[in-house]
Amino acid sequence: MPEILTKCMELARDEDGATATEYAVMIALIIIVAIAAVTFLGKKVNNTFNNMAEKLPDN
Repeated sequence: MPEILTKCMELARDEDGATATEYAVMIALIIIVAIAAVTFLGKKVNNTFNNMAEKLPDN
């Protein structure tokens, strides 16, 4: 029984799992910011291209 308790304590002190979780949270936040930026800027870029296309002369 003490061996199991020792292994559990070692597992609790191991920081590899915490590091992986922190990376997962950072990646999730980066993805959310990237999606928001593309959504916000995508509309503005689309409007800019449409305005420029309207100003070009027809052939």
